[in-house]
Amino acid sequence: MSARSKMIEAPVEGADPRQFTESDVAAIAERLERNDYPTVFGCLEDWHALRAIAFHTPSLVAPYAHLLEWEVDED
Repeated sequence: MSARSKMIEAPVEGADPRQFTESDVAAIAERLERNDYPTVFGCLEDWHALRAIAFHTPSLVAPYAHLLEWEVDED
């Protein structure tokens, strides 16, 4: 398994949020939507990864803003 496919399965702690692609973000969002984690920490890691990505590349996270419970600015 390549390092890239591992990132899609679960974000790597300390990974640069600017390096995530649209498909990486979609995979994180899908896991958060399913909420099927063996521990609460898996969910928190994905949530923090999505939040970090949102700060650096908001356009990638915009379709999943509801997962962060943020208000979306429609202007």
